[in-house]
Amino acid sequence: MALCAKKRPPAPVPPRGAAPSEPLRPRTDRQTARPSPAQTGIMTVPKEMPEKWARAGAPPSWSRKKPSWGTEEERRARANDREYNEKFQYASNCIKTSKYNILTFLPVNLFEQFQEVANTYFLFLLILQLIPQISSLSWFTTIVPLVLVLTITAVKDATDDYFRHKSDNQVNNRQSQVLINGILQQEQWMNVCVGDIIKLENNQFVAADLLLLSSSEPHGLCYIETAELDGETNMKVRQAIPVTSELGDISKLAKFDGEVICEPPNNKLDKFSGTLYWKENKFPLSNQNMLLRGCVLRNTEWCFGLVIFAGPDTKLMQNSGRTKFKRTSIDRLMNTLVLWIFGFLVCMGVILAIGNAIWEHEVGTRFQVYLPWDEAVDSAFFSGFLSFWSYIIILNTVVPISLYVSVEVIRLGHSYFINWDKKMFCMKKRTPAEARTTTLNEELGQVEYIFSDKTGTLTQNIMVFNKCSINGRSYGDVFDVLGHKAELGERPEPVDFSFNPLADKKFLFWDPTLLEAVKMGDPHTHEFFRLLSLCHTVMSEEKSEGELYYKAQSPDEGALVTAARNFGFVFRSRTPTTITVHEMGTAITYQLLAILDFNNIRKRMSVIVRNPEGKIRLYCKGADTILLDRLHHSTQELLNTTTDHLNEYAGEGLRTLVLAYKDLDEEYYEEWAGRRLQASLAQDSRDDRLASVYEEVESDMMLLGATAIEDKLQQGVPETIALLTLANIKIWVLTGDKQETAVNIGYSCKMLTDDMTEVFIVTGHTVLEVREELRKAREKMMDSSRAVGNGFTYQEKVSSSRLTSVLEAVAGEYALVINGHSLAHALEADMELEFLETACACKAVICCRVTPLQKAQVVELVKKYKKAVTLAIGDGANDVSMIKTAHIGVGISGQEGIQAVLASDYSFSQFKFLQRLLLVHGRWSYLRMCKFLCYFFYKNFAFTMVHFWFGFFCGFSAQTVYDQYFITLYNIVYTSLPVLAMGVFDQDVPEQRSMEYPKLYEPGQLNLLFNKREFFICIAQGIYTSVLMFFIPYGVFAEATRDDGTQLADYQSFAVTVATSLVIVVSVQIGLDTGYWTAINHFFIWGSLAVYFAILFAMHSNGLFDMFPNQFQFVGNAQNTLAQPTVWLTIVLTTVVCIMPVVAFRFLRLNLKPDLSDTVRYTQLVRKKQKAQHRCMRRVGRTGSRRSGYAFSHQEGFGELIMSGKNMRLSSLALSSFTTRSSSSWIESLRRKKSDSASSPSGGAEKPLKG
Repeated sequence: MALCAKKRPPAPVPPRGAAPSEPLRPRTDRQTARPSPAQTGIMTVPKEMPEKWARAGAPPSWSRKKPSWGTEEERRARANDREYNEKFQYASNCIKTSKYNILTFLPVNLFEQFQEVANTYFLFLLILQLIPQISSLSWFTTIVPLVLVLTITAVKDATDDYFRHKSDNQVNNRQSQVLINGILQQEQWMNVCVGDIIKLENNQFVAADLLLLSSSEPHGLCYIETAELDGETNMKVRQAIPVTSELGDISKLAKFDGEVICEPPNNKLDKFSGTLYWKENKFPLSNQNMLLRGCVLRNTEWCFGLVIFAGPDTKLMQNSGRTKFKRTSIDRLMNTLVLWIFGFLVCMGVILAIGNAIWEHEVGTRFQVYLPWDEAVDSAFFSGFLSFWSYIIILNTVVPISLYVSVEVIRLGHSYFINWDKKMFCMKKRTPAEARTTTLNEELGQVEYIFSDKTGTLTQNIMVFNKCSINGRSYGDVFDVLGHKAELGERPEPVDFSFNPLADKKFLFWDPTLLEAVKMGDPHTHEFFRLLSLCHTVMSEEKSEGELYYKAQSPDEGALVTAARNFGFVFRSRTPTTITVHEMGTAITYQLLAILDFNNIRKRMSVIVRNPEGKIRLYCKGADTILLDRLHHSTQELLNTTTDHLNEYAGEGLRTLVLAYKDLDEEYYEEWAGRRLQASLAQDSRDDRLASVYEEVESDMMLLGATAIEDKLQQGVPETIALLTLANIKIWVLTGDKQETAVNIGYSCKMLTDDMTEVFIVTGHTVLEVREELRKAREKMMDSSRAVGNGFTYQEKVSSSRLTSVLEAVAGEYALVINGHSLAHALEADMELEFLETACACKAVICCRVTPLQKAQVVELVKKYKKAVTLAIGDGANDVSMIKTAHIGVGISGQEGIQAVLASDYSFSQFKFLQRLLLVHGRWSYLRMCKFLCYFFYKNFAFTMVHFWFGFFCGFSAQTVYDQYFITLYNIVYTSLPVLAMGVFDQDVPEQRSMEYPKLYEPGQLNLLFNKREFFICIAQGIYTSVLMFFIPYGVFAEATRDDGTQLADYQSFAVTVATSLVIVVSVQIGLDTGYWTAINHFFIWGSLAVYFAILFAMHSNGLFDMFPNQFQFVGNAQNTLAQPTVWLTIVLTTVVCIMPVVAFRFLRLNLKPDLSDTVRYTQLVRKKQKAQHRCMRRVGRTGSRRSGYAFSHQEGFGELIMSGKNMRLSSLALSSFTTRSSSSWIESLRRKKSDSASSPSGGAEKPLKG
């Protein structure tokens, strides 16, 4: 059997994380395919097309310029003609996601790893060390850690690629039935070609992107599940175009020779535009006719499809690019600091090289007999040049390769902590939190702006039919006998729907008057629910008689159809041409003439049906902002009443839709249907033409009423927002809902409060109106502005590099609400700064009616000008662009599939977990990473700078102080594990206190724990330590003697002393830096010390000397040196002098200027002390003496102040000003109260009597 032609290079795959040209969003036009209005059997096309088609004869050709996603301008596929299709060299159906094979793995992987500057730098050092004239260190001091890092990374990459190979082979070798030469043959997926006809059976995966030709179901219908594509588990319906739906047997399919001309491969899952040319006719094709690779055939015995896109050209593979790599601010700072350190290293090398040249010229020339130059060295200058490179090698440990490895290990540990956190595990959905990246953990501790979706993120996205307005009367509220609205707990039993055997027992409604209106046959009420039962795209499944299951593409639609079902208008089934509804027990079948799809531009959906009496009627439902402008003028009075109801519903936070209808006469409909058919066949501007035709018929409609659906807040949302606000995090809600609904949700979740000074609402329709409204808002805020805002003085704020204005220091709390059409103007280049300044001065910002693109633009605006860390959180496909734009993207695994989760950096199931992600995991990650970096740079400067000082005493000869094995093992054995333990496990305060005192989060926002200033402090401490580490032993050894009176000073003894002092000092230092001790910390710190001494004695033992006499020549040196009391006194003296200034400084800072975490830890100790005293007093049982009176006074004094929250609650003045004034006054006041209580026995004696 002939296979496909050789594979052409696939179209470039867009990188993962690159925003698609259209944001993915939940489908709103999935429904049964519909017949043409003129009953011609030709399908309509979607309302949007990725490319404009050129007007031409049949078959047309793409005349526009090449699309951005590849070199292909159009796709031509002829059925059952491999020879014709091979001319285009389309990609085969073989997929390859792996990167390596056995031959290419080593060179390609090494090439990739050496793209990292650090790895290249250390390779360069290794090459230098192989040059004997300049290297005083053995090559293994660099190659051991370098090979270790490269090996670990290579093993990880190889493991990942092995699983990719395994997955590729499994998929490529799946079997499929392909029609070849009129016979169905079993073929592997990899051998399927464009133009082949494939047979699929129930529950099989779709092998490629197929045009559905026919199926076992009537009218060419088939049902698919798209979970692998968009995460949605609801079944979708697809339909073959009528002209091919009769090609059910193999003989007819074998003769089928139609040609499809369509758009080139792209990554738009919800769009497809093409035309089928067959039998001198052309038939428009849409996404409704396509089965995409990755879908699963459900509830359909079999179907046949024509392969349009294969392998890498399929939409599934086009969407499987790599994730965009995000870097943290610490990463960027670290890169800068490493460059600075390298510059410092070069400066030290130059200084020492100059010293070498001078020394060799002035002194070295006199000792040529004893210290001859190497053969290649002919001058002092050249000796200095070689010395420069030697010192570059020796001093390179200021930036060891282990730094990068350790950072990745710590981040991995933090990610596992998030994944393992049981308090972020949703029992209801059995969904844990997931860190989908390991590179952003510490940035979780620096977030300043959160951009949140509303529906499904703040709310549950579980819709409940709550209220409705029909013909000017509102239903849904329950009133008591006095006419007052009854609250939920006071309501009587819900409405009894037992009259309806098909009712959904889970549906609850509280107003019996609506059911009474239905039973009494009110025509408006009947028409209202008739519309709800007909105007939708829901699929009905009846597993047993009377057991209906609705498969809706959105929760809103499901709620509306279920409401109609319970009130007696039961949607029972549909075909492509009919809809069957049981109206009050009577089955009525309506002829479905057309479906006018919903999309984000139209914001409405209509159906045109013919009832059994032959009357044609259009039913429409949509957003009030769109539909109210399309009503007939005769409905004005009803419109006013309904508008009042809509405002009332929106004020309660309900989601509203307006319902309307229009009667069409036969003659007008036929004429309109003809124009619709022409628009659907147009090759140019098809979308615009269809929109225009739809616009015409959806006018002068008669108003029926409105629906109000409740989308309840998720549990814990108000508390989470309040807590994050206290952490000085600004929360912006970006939603597509109407203004009133969004504002009410804002009040419900405590973003907006009645205590706010003012809520500004921007609704201007022109640039001038929006600018004027923003200006008035700024003027009002400026009138009450003061020089203090958010706990920081204005002078402190303007000193930062961020965009600042007086507005950010205004007094009072403000909120900004802006509509989508106003936001479009506000985001224009000449107004974006005005909008940003106004919005950033507000405590809360709500953007309503925004598009997915506008969400991303708002995030980008804040990133661009505020230079603040941003976090975007959402649950739907319309949030993907926002999630990818923000520094950190969080996906909620909710009701709208998993598109947001797949695009996110972190995911969990409920919004309330965000507080724990940021205030606990984020803050700890930032704290740990900062402490790790500070300590790491300190210990390496302390280690390396000793060589610099030693250079002045060894003739700048590039002689090392330490043994070369110590240099090799220092960073990978002796000091690696303790700092890793601190970086992974350390805490300043327990997790409960992190949540209790959200102000603890502010140091990360202000970047206080690791910045250039902190870096230079660490470097200064390291240099100070290195000075003492070298000069104290040097001074002692100059005059010291051994026990036997011989001179103590020799090179190896000095090296052992300095090395031992260094290991002990850095171990003590990390003990001081560790705030949270675990068994692992103890084991690593003291274990590293033990390992140091074990290796030290082993390297100076007789055994190693006997095995490697050339490598371990100094037998017994460690034992002899460390047996001298003078050496231990020197080590102790060095340790004390190095550590005592640090201890003294921290003690004074803790007492004179403690930070908030110090204060919180202090209260912890106080509480523990109180509990211990309380237990002690209960045991003693003496309450009348002066001593017990003091004890109770002591307890009451601290307890009242601390436990009441007056001193620590974040809403209090004391806590909010911790960062602007010394906290010592608080501690002193506690101490004064303690002493006052001790000197006042009478006051103390009264306390226990109250207890």
